[in-house]
This record gives sequence, C-alpha cells and structure tokens, in this order.
Amino acid sequence: MLIDEAKIYIRAGNGSKGTESFYRSKRHLRVVGTGGDGGKGADIVAVADADVYNLLDLRYHSYFKAKNGQCGSSNNKKGRNAQDLIIRLPVGTVIKDVKTGCFLVDLDNPGKSVVLAKGGRGGRGNSRNRISTDGEPGQEKELFLELKQIADVVVVGLPNCGKSTLICALSNARSKIADYPFTTKGTIKGMVKNDDFSFTVMDIPALIEGSSQGRGLGNRFLRHLERAKIILHLIDMPSKDAETAFLNYRIINKELRLYEHNLTGIPQIIAANKMDLAGAESNLEIFRRRVRAKVYLISALKKQGLEDLVEGINRRLQALSN
Repeated sequence: MLIDEAKIYIRAGNGSKGTESFYRSKRHLRVVGTGGDGGKGADIVAVADADVYNLLDLRYHSYFKAKNGQCGSSNNKKGRNAQDLIIRLPVGTVIKDVKTGCFLVDLDNPGKSVVLAKGGRGGRGNSRNRISTDGEPGQEKELFLELKQIADVVVVGLPNCGKSTLICALSNARSKIADYPFTTKGTIKGMVKNDDFSFTVMDIPALIEGSSQGRGLGNRFLRHLERAKIILHLIDMPSKDAETAFLNYRIINKELRLYEHNLTGIPQIIAANKMDLAGAESNLEIFRRRVRAKVYLISALKKQGLEDLVEGINRRLQALSN
C-alpha cells in the first residue's frame, strides 16, 4: 500500500518554572534568594533517514508531545533541559504548516534535519536578587507531510506493460508480478549495480488516461517523478495493432504534460518491451517512424537486451551530471 501523505500534530516541551527558594545564614539576617532557573523544554526535530521508506507509521502515531524541562532547585541549581524528540522520516519528505500553508523544509538528503517546533525557555529562578518567572510554552503545530521519493530512473507505462518484471530483472528489487493490470500498488525501488557504476531505479503504479487529474490516484504517483533524472518509458510493443503502441506512448506523455508540475522536461529513454512475442517486430517499424527517437529493444521476461539498456541509461546519467 502506498502511504506517501500524512498529517501530524506536534507539541514541543514547555520550559520549567523558575524555582523560588531562600537562604539566611546564622551570621547575616539578610535573606538571599537561591532558586535555580528552570530547564528548557525539548525541541521536536525531523531527520531524513535512508532506512525509513514511507509514512505508514504516522498513520497510527500522529501526535508527538515532547518532554518539559525539569525544575531547578535551591542553591542556584538549574533544572535539566529536556532531550529533543526526533522524528525520523523518509528521504524526500516535504513538510508544510497546515495553519499558514507555508513550506517548512524538503528533506531531500539523508541526514538532513530541521527543528519543527522549539521548546519553551525555562523560567528564571530568584537567585541574584531576581524575581522568579514561569517557563515559556513550547510551540504547537499541525503539519502536512508529503513524500516525493528520490530515484535516478523512474519507470512509467500503461498497465501490464511489464514494469514490475523489468525492475526485478534490472535490480535487487522484488515486486509482485502477475499477468493482470495494476499489479503494482506502491512504489518499488531498487539498485542497478555494475562493476563501474550504479544507479537507483523505481517502479511506480501504472498510469492511465486522466492520471494527471487524479484518476486512479495517478496524480499521487506522478509526484514521485518530480525528482527523477531520467524517465524510462516502457512500451508494450506487441499491442493489438500497429497504431496502439504509438497511441499508448502519446497517452503517457500527455499525462506527464498535464500534471501540475509538467514533467515533460525530464529526459526520456524509450524501451520497447516483449520483443520476443509475435507482432512486436512489425509494430516496432511503424512505432519508430512515428516517434523518431532511439528505442531500446528488450524482453524483460527473458532478460534480453537489458545490458544495452543499462549502458544507455548510464551514458545518459553521466551526460546529465557533466
């Protein structure tokens, strides 16, 4: 199940009240204040963790309350500050403030962190001739989290074009494979490794006509393409007739164009799949004339043509990085 949105409520810790205490020695009649300052409340901090893959846990744990600072004591002893509360989130999580609508942070790199809510300062004790004060309250916020996963290559295509079979053949990922549409329900990410290079590849659920407008939750799947360096456009070449493959190609590109962040600027690599089946060769000839672009010929099921495809992807990635 694809869990890439969540709403959470956070409350940082309150600062503790300053202590009020007095001391009078036997030799002096004057009373001296000796109350220590209160401790600071805990901050709430978000950290991008490469070992966290989705926002599923936040569906069942959506309220976070940090600890308050500890009280000071007599003899000018300051209260202990509360330890920060850490929320570990997937890399690629975008965080927005629900009340203001403001963008807060994009956790786009592993280890990146940000303070989401600041703990309250502790109150002053009555030492050094001061009046004791209350601690400050911690910040409270309602936040909306949206996950936009990060991968070098994202595979797109219509239902049953063989995306799951391809990503399993290319990488260490394990995706559900079946001979019916919409087998993939969530994003599947894997690593393609070679002696000289490696890159990440991700499979998203199949797109359909109207995906950019939310049909079949397609707009939620398309958001994961926003960070892709390359789109690997997979075509089911042995379609029912020669024109169908090209029409399917146009449907996907139309949805990429109509999506709110127009994804047509991301470089595409076209791969014609199922070239081992009857009708693929004759359809390919017409398809090539229509698209006028390089087409990699593969059979994901039989693992044919994959080495050439991987080399082509790597060359394009290297060109983009230069």
